[in-house]
Amino acid sequence: MTETTAEDFFRTEIRAGRIERAEVFAKARKPAYKLWIDFGELGVKRSSAQITARYAAEDLVGRTVIAVTNFPPRQIADFMSEVLVLGVPVEGTDEVVLLTPDAEVPIGSRVA
Repeated sequence: MTETTAEDFFRTEIRAGRIERAEVFAKARKPAYKLWIDFGELGVKRSSAQITARYAAEDLVGRTVIAVTNFPPRQIADFMSEVLVLGVPVEGTDEVVLLTPDAEVPIGSRVA
């Protein structure tokens, strides 16, 4: 485990967003979805997410997720991924369980 400081952690912007659109990312090397996520005042940001083993694309629309919003964008095949959606890998499987708030929160809210 690599230690970090509280200052490093607090520079990372982690926010709640609502998935507006999800589609299969056919050009990704590993099975993934293209996601369009609304972060309120930050606008709609795109993400590539390897969450196909657990979630169907149509079930993701409307779901609130937690994502890092201030990492630099990454080019993945022909898609620019602007945020990192957070989840927990399930050991021994290809599944990733998305981090989600357990109650309704305003989109764009920063995790504290």
